[in-house]
Amino acid sequence: MTDALSPAARLALDEALERDMARGGFARNGAVAVIGDGALAAAVHGRFAASVRVFDEHTPVHTIAPDGCARHGLDAELVSGVTLVVGELPRTLAGVDEIAGLVARFADPDVLVVLAAREKDLERGMNDQLRDSFAEVSASRGRHKARALIASSPRPAPSPPYPRSELAGGLEFPIAAHGAVFAGTRLDIGTRALLDVLPAQLDAAALAAHPTVVDLGCGTGVLAVWTARHLPGARVIATDRSWSAVSSASRTAQLAGVADRVDTVHADAGEGIPDRSVDVVLLNPPFHDGRAVIDDMAHPLFRAAGRMLRPGGTLLTVYNSHLKHRGALERIVGPTSQVSRTPKFTVTRSIAR
Repeated sequence: MTDALSPAARLALDEALERDMARGGFARNGAVAVIGDGALAAAVHGRFAASVRVFDEHTPVHTIAPDGCARHGLDAELVSGVTLVVGELPRTLAGVDEIAGLVARFADPDVLVVLAAREKDLERGMNDQLRDSFAEVSASRGRHKARALIASSPRPAPSPPYPRSELAGGLEFPIAAHGAVFAGTRLDIGTRALLDVLPAQLDAAALAAHPTVVDLGCGTGVLAVWTARHLPGARVIATDRSWSAVSSASRTAQLAGVADRVDTVHADAGEGIPDRSVDVVLLNPPFHDGRAVIDDMAHPLFRAAGRMLRPGGTLLTVYNSHLKHRGALERIVGPTSQVSRTPKFTVTRSIAR
C-alpha cells in the first residue's frame, strides 16, 4: 500500500512512526487523524492499527473510506481527542493555519503533528503558522525532495476559527472562506471581471422563469450567491472538487440569506449534474497547479460545461487574457464570442451545440 503514496506522504508516515515509537508508541492505542487520501489512511491504519479519521480535500465525505477508517470534513470531529495527526501540508499559509488551529483546540494535549510536502511547495511562513498554535516546531531532513514539519505541545491561538468572513469588493454580502480556498475572503479579480458583465449577459440569455444556473468550480460561491440574489426564481448549484470551497460556498450562501436557493455539491467537474439539464454555466477556471501554469488545465471543466448545458444554453467564462481558451471553447462547447477584454482578463460567451 505504501507504494501508492507520494514521497511526501511516505515521509510523513515514516517520521510519524519513528517519532511515535520514541515516545513509547503512544498513538497505537488512540485515535489518529490523516490529512490526505485513502491510500495514506489505509497505510496509517495498517501501521498503527488505531482508529483512523481521514480528511481528503478532494474526496466527498460520503465516499466509502478504507477499512478501519472514517471520512470527515475539516472540523472538530476530525481531530477531537486524537493523539497523532499525519499527512500532507496544504499549499497555502491559511490552510496550514486552519489545520494547526483546529488541532491545537480539539486534539489530545499530547498530540504529535507530522505533515510533509514537496520541498518546492514549502514556505518559511508555514513554520510560523505552526508556531502560532504549537510551542515546539521542527523540520525533518529532506528525502526524495520532500520534507516534514513536526509540531507538538499545542497552545490554542486566540484567532477566530474558520471559515472566516468579511465584506469585500463592494459586494452586498460577506465572503466566507476556509484556509485552503483561493483568494480567501477577498473578491478574486477574475470573478469581479465576470460580475461586471453578468447582469447584461443573463438578460441576453433570455432565460425562462426558473432557469438552472451552475457555478462550476465555485470557490467561495460568490457567483452562485450573486445569481441567487438577482434571479430569485433560479435554481442555483455551486459545485467544486474542493471540500474547502464547497463548505465556504455554503457558508457564503447562509450569510447572504440564500442558503435555501443555492445547492452546494462536492464533486469533480460537476459530476452528478445530469446531461443537458442546465441553462447557464458560470466559470472562472484555474490555470495553475502550485507555481506551474498549465494552459489546458481548464479543458475538463469546458467539457463538463458542454455536457451539462442544454442545446442553446450559455457558458460564461473568465480567464487570463494570455491564455488561448477561445479556440478550445469553440471546439468543446460551441460558438464563442468575446464579451469583454482587458490586458488581464477576457470574458467569453459560448452557446452549447
